[in-house]
Amino acid sequence: MLPSVEEFPYAIRVVSEVVSSNGSTSQGSICGSTLAPMDAGVPIKAPVAGISCGLIQDDNGGFTTFIDIQGVEDFHGEMDFKVAGTKKGITAIQMDLKNDGLTMEIIKNALEITGDARIEILDQVMLPCIAAPRSEVSRYAPKMITMHIDPDRIREVIGKGGSVIQKIVADTGAKIDINDDGSIFIAAADATSGEAARKCINDIVFVPEVGKLYYGRVVRLMTFGAFIEIAPGKDGLCHISKLADRRIEKVEDACKVGDMMWVKFMEIDEKGRWNLSHRDAMKEIEEKKAKGEPIQ
Repeated sequence: MLPSVEEFPYAIRVVSEVVSSNGSTSQGSICGSTLAPMDAGVPIKAPVAGISCGLIQDDNGGFTTFIDIQGVEDFHGEMDFKVAGTKKGITAIQMDLKNDGLTMEIIKNALEITGDARIEILDQVMLPCIAAPRSEVSRYAPKMITMHIDPDRIREVIGKGGSVIQKIVADTGAKIDINDDGSIFIAAADATSGEAARKCINDIVFVPEVGKLYYGRVVRLMTFGAFIEIAPGKDGLCHISKLADRRIEKVEDACKVGDMMWVKFMEIDEKGRWNLSHRDAMKEIEEKKAKGEPIQ
């Protein structure tokens, strides 16, 4: 029921302390050990409950099974049949037996009544307390972030002699591990540090999507067009013919350094240069406004 390492890259340690009991502490621990991770934000696949089943037989072969046995029933009874599971199935079984064995009829009966009881515990006791895992771990918990990049871009994230990744670590306070397959694991004391490190990496490996709109800042003007930064340190050229929906004599007629404007990413040319278009972006924005569609 636990999430994969990729989904939840934390080590999980659950301690169940029982100060007093008159029944199956192990099954109570199962229920508590489901509620605690859910409350902590662990995205378990399904809640698990546990229940114990006892047995008494007579000399004629008749038997009685009963659930949620107390200490005295456990002591005098012939079995302690513990079953844990979700609403869909069983995850664990453990049994203490004092007689010579069980018939299939007893086993079938024990599984049926523990199944009904397990669902009752989930529906009536546990899920009313917390119906699903919290969407995020506590703000006091260390933050673990997993991301994936193109393995060919790993060298850019690391930098010459590790200069880039060392600067990210120094600036954000996060710990970063990179695998050869492009998996990156970020560990930070808080969400702010972790997200700052992720943003630094995303900025380095950022590749714009052809046809997508970006809101960027004019960083440089040339006679033939304007360079517009659409991600930190990443800019492209908007040719003078693409700066307006009309003919302009000079770039300054359309923009100046520091202006923010929408551009559409048109292509990466044969030399690896990014070509942008403000004219096409505004045309698409007007069409979206007319249709009531959001601008993204």
